[in-house]
Amino acid sequence: MKDFMRSNKELKNIIRETAEIAGYLWQRGWAERNASNISVNIADIFQEEISDYSAFPFHTLPLSYPKLSGKYFLVTGTGKRMRDLARKPMKNSLILQLNGDASGYWIISQNIGDAENFLPTSELPTHLGIHQMIAERGSNEKVVMHTHAHELVTLTHAKEFCDQENLNKVLWSMHPETVIFVPKGVGFVPYLLPGSNEIAAETLKALQNHDVALWEKHGVFAIGRSVAETFDVIDILAKSANIFFMCRSANILPDSFSEAQLAELRKLAENF
Repeated sequence: MKDFMRSNKELKNIIRETAEIAGYLWQRGWAERNASNISVNIADIFQEEISDYSAFPFHTLPLSYPKLSGKYFLVTGTGKRMRDLARKPMKNSLILQLNGDASGYWIISQNIGDAENFLPTSELPTHLGIHQMIAERGSNEKVVMHTHAHELVTLTHAKEFCDQENLNKVLWSMHPETVIFVPKGVGFVPYLLPGSNEIAAETLKALQNHDVALWEKHGVFAIGRSVAETFDVIDILAKSANIFFMCRSANILPDSFSEAQLAELRKLAENF
């Protein structure tokens, strides 16, 4: 990593937190091989003046993201494993800066010709699209996380839970914490080719009004103010799914919360 990055304590803390959460993703079984990716908008804490970009690799993007002009991001690398990122974060993630019209980016944590250079996650267009949406609405989320939370993916193999209303009803009804900390629920995204512009667009739609987007038979995208908070949202949803499956496996029909109980919990959620 470049010398001018080493002295930024806030950046070092974010890198440390990202590495810690990457380890949790692996331990939970949500990050097989090179699955899972994370991006963090670090523009607020990393505002270095770079006079010469000629040493940094530059790459164009298929779309432009004008609200992200000049912004800096910490992004996990393509083909990189979360278990490796947990041990060596800057060998498995990178820092990029978007250019003036946000149609391309420099990788400022690399130099042209470095033997260990690599690209950001192949899901970068989806990540940037979500960060663009966040900037447009003026909310304060900084993190986008994609992971293969198998508890939630399993639900999407049942047709009844490929219905967004049914999906949220079962998740909210298993545990009070889900209603309190995931009050907007999950937006369902029917199966589309991963990494495509189509799935990016549908994910943006899902996250307009929900805390998490669940891709059918694949995984989740979540947003949050910190890496740890974003992980927590997925973790809480996975807990609800686990409770549901434990009830089913014990031949117990889950006794869902009543509408009055859910309303009471939603009112409580307003305090968080």
